[in-house]
Amino acid sequence: MGRRADIKADAGMTVKEFQLIDQYFCGRGPVRRDVKHGIGDDCALVQPAEHKQIAISCDTLIEGVHFFNDMPAWALGYKALAVNLSDLAAMGAEPAWFTLGLSLPSVDESWLAAFSEGLFEAAEYYGIALIGGDTTQSPVKVIAVTINGQVPEGKALTRYGARSGDWIYVTGSLGDSALGLDILRGRQQSRPEHSEYLIERHYRPTPRVLAGQSLRGLASSAIDLSDGLMSDLGHVLKASNVGAYIDVEKLPLSQAMKDSVPLEQALGYALTGGEDYELLFTVPEAQRGALEIALANAGVKFFRIGQITAGSTLKLTHNGEPFTPMNKGFEHF
Repeated sequence: MGRRADIKADAGMTVKEFQLIDQYFCGRGPVRRDVKHGIGDDCALVQPAEHKQIAISCDTLIEGVHFFNDMPAWALGYKALAVNLSDLAAMGAEPAWFTLGLSLPSVDESWLAAFSEGLFEAAEYYGIALIGGDTTQSPVKVIAVTINGQVPEGKALTRYGARSGDWIYVTGSLGDSALGLDILRGRQQSRPEHSEYLIERHYRPTPRVLAGQSLRGLASSAIDLSDGLMSDLGHVLKASNVGAYIDVEKLPLSQAMKDSVPLEQALGYALTGGEDYELLFTVPEAQRGALEIALANAGVKFFRIGQITAGSTLKLTHNGEPFTPMNKGFEHF
């Protein structure tokens, strides 16, 4: 449609709804010089930097499947962009542009105001521009984001490069988001200050964008932790045709996690809980010194938790003994 860039309303939308799009989404977020023609036409035009490759990812969040219907709109706006930014981080890419598909049962101005505030807070912080999208009606809320980043030619991180002998690392702490979700569900309890922190980790993940860029040329493989450590590490092992062992006692646990549940359950959350959006990456022995410097400059904590091995088996040990996690996996409700 020519009236409004790639952000447009379907045939049943009213003039008021066009005005709402203008008010809450158009002309907001960072202005980038590489956006040559943004919102205002049938397509956006962008100019990639010379000798850069474009990294593209998309993610869809559906009410009742990926988020509760009472999730705060601000948090949903922030998270919708943050989970896609995490995909760029896992590739070592610099965020550049994104499009937004938004389907709603009806127009709720207060919800749109809060949603757009969260969305653009993340966009401003990470310097990524909204360049288009689509709006329509649907029985439930559906948020679809397609994100684009840039990475120097031949420098992108992938899941395919892990080799026997490489060390396995993760950023941050693990399992907090899954425990926060269980607190929201009423399945777990914690002290108020811990509950607040854990729910915040579920609502507001921190995409490790700068850390991902710092790993270029150092990490042999990388992935973001969206489905849980064991599941996502499994993707790396399959793609790289290798095995691994994990020293479970080395998994980084937050104080809130350790104070809220028994150790065995905490380790279960860390191994199988989803939506932490931390980075898991592998590094050859020869790069370990450079890694310390690179991630110190990125200001992110990271932890060595195991090693890549020959074969195809993932082994878990705890203080030298075989370890089987509790049957606690992340579920989309």
